[in-house]
Amino acid sequence: MPTELSSKSSQTQYQHEFLQAGLDRIDQGLTVIDGDLRIVAWNKAFLRLLDFPEDLVYVGAPLESLIRYNAERGEYGPGDVEALIAERRQLARSFVSHYTELVRPGGQILAVRGEPLPHNGFVTLYTDISASRRVEQQIQQHNAELEARVVQRTSELEAAHQQLTEADAVTQRITTALRCSEENLRLITDTVPALIGYFDKQEIYTYVNKVYSDWFGFSKDEMVGRSIRDVAGDEVYASVADYVKQALQGQRVSYEYAMRRPTGQVFHARSELVPEMDADGAVAGCFVLSVNITDLKNAQSALVHAQKMEAVGQLTGGLAHDFNNLLTVVIGNLVTLHERYPNDPDICEFVVPALKASRRGAALIKRLLAFASKQPLTPRSVSIADLVADTMVLLKRTLPANISITSTPMNEPLFAMTDAQQLENALLNLALNSRDAMPDGGQLAIQAVRMKLDAAQVADFDVTPGCYVALSVSDTGAGMDLATQARASDPFFTTKRFGLGSGLGLSMVYGFAKQSGGGIRIQSAPGEGCVVTLVLPYVCDPLEPAALTSAQQRSGRRAAEHPLVLLVEDDPDVRRVIRLQLVDLGYPVIEADHAADALLLLATVPTVGILISDMVMPGGMDGRTLCREASLSAPDVKTLLISGYASSPESAIGPPLLKKPFTSFELQRALDGLMA
Repeated sequence: MPTELSSKSSQTQYQHEFLQAGLDRIDQGLTVIDGDLRIVAWNKAFLRLLDFPEDLVYVGAPLESLIRYNAERGEYGPGDVEALIAERRQLARSFVSHYTELVRPGGQILAVRGEPLPHNGFVTLYTDISASRRVEQQIQQHNAELEARVVQRTSELEAAHQQLTEADAVTQRITTALRCSEENLRLITDTVPALIGYFDKQEIYTYVNKVYSDWFGFSKDEMVGRSIRDVAGDEVYASVADYVKQALQGQRVSYEYAMRRPTGQVFHARSELVPEMDADGAVAGCFVLSVNITDLKNAQSALVHAQKMEAVGQLTGGLAHDFNNLLTVVIGNLVTLHERYPNDPDICEFVVPALKASRRGAALIKRLLAFASKQPLTPRSVSIADLVADTMVLLKRTLPANISITSTPMNEPLFAMTDAQQLENALLNLALNSRDAMPDGGQLAIQAVRMKLDAAQVADFDVTPGCYVALSVSDTGAGMDLATQARASDPFFTTKRFGLGSGLGLSMVYGFAKQSGGGIRIQSAPGEGCVVTLVLPYVCDPLEPAALTSAQQRSGRRAAEHPLVLLVEDDPDVRRVIRLQLVDLGYPVIEADHAADALLLLATVPTVGILISDMVMPGGMDGRTLCREASLSAPDVKTLLISGYASSPESAIGPPLLKKPFTSFELQRALDGLMA
């Protein structure tokens, strides 16, 4: 028993160090706090950005110690320290999702984003956004300078106009000068990379520069004389109307707005309205100064999404090992019980549903790993036409009769470098999402084309420039608003009623696309359906499929030929399940719970023919090292590695790897491959 406890302690310590090493490589600060307001996880970036001493933070440390440290050094401002601590503690207990920006004593600006976790815990990310704020200040400074120039030029024009009334002779000369000056000013404003315009108190445009008119898809002459609502459209006008009214009341206002183009792309702008006063002090109109911030918004969204995906991916990979070990025990015991009592209705009534649920759990782990880009793929050249045809057959049998399914014929052979099974799963997930968006029926279409993405187009998919196969699944369903689209690929996010979906379908598609070197794009609007486009690397010619290995070509070996198996696994429950599987397959088995005992058995039992070892074990020697040592002392022994870790690499050389949980059939197939 002490050895077993020590083994589990070492394993726990290894897992903790493994997870901590991963967290410390993230540039953003991260903390995970449980429901009792105690620290579960953190990284070095958090200590550095918040200037906390390392000895203050450890697993189980109370959050109050950090709050007290900040209060005592004046981070929360003046006041009674205990009252400030109590206030922050109460806020933590009633935690809600939030975003705030924190200015550090040295002038550093941190973006602090907190999201709740199950059981009242929460995770917080700390990002240094000082550089982006400096860029915003520069933009504001440029706007101010431009405004000053406009005001100065307006003053000059008014002075010139006053002189025109004084003498007819002088009027002609000044008119000529003004015309030349106005042309030069228009040339300058048309060249400035900003949206510049003017509207009167009736909200009618009287001047716009070329950048402004291009932004809304008009010519300059078409915009002048039209209202803001007429130019911008009802949706955009509804979002800016309050700011326009404030400006026409004499207030200088700044705001941001989003505009959807007919192509479905969304563009963002930051605008500033500067009121113009007439001689009586009333508002005559407003100058408009706007900047296209679409690239900045996309970069910020990509950064936040990447940080979130990285954090969830790291947590997912670490948890996969424990879940796979648990599922190995559960599925193995249920299968054994079912096989021993196949005709007992009382046992089958309970075992069969439990076995189905366990296998769904194993599938769920695989989908999580696909989202986290940790599920191993088998990429090859895949005929998109054949795959779409097979998928169409399956969909026509699966989807209800009130949904019309079509596929657009391809005008050329298309081949993509990808995992065929995962791609088929991705298409099925997209089609099922479309089905759920059309409860009363509709149209679903699948289209595949070759697409060459240049530097200006790759931002839509977050890929590098090159040639891709674009697979689009479109529907005529309810569609999504911008807020839903922003979270559509988040794991466990779903708009379906409880029990109707796990929220992992689109997350899996996103993870599969990124792991395959591609990406996805969502184009949708409420009431206008949805188009999800998946791009994958294009290959010019079909590749020859690899020949079947001898292990795949042969059937199972006869029981009389089964050699003695040495099974090395530190978890006794998992070891028992695998031993029973081997015995049922006809293999004699001896066991060891760590590498040292395994090497001793190899030295004393010369009849061992196969060594099966877990990848990670206590005692300082992992499974791969054990297999290498075994090959030196017993070169005739065949070796097989098993692992529940998501990130366990399957090397091209060395022992093959079998991932947990596995069935008896999969184990038999792996053993046949060894003995081939």
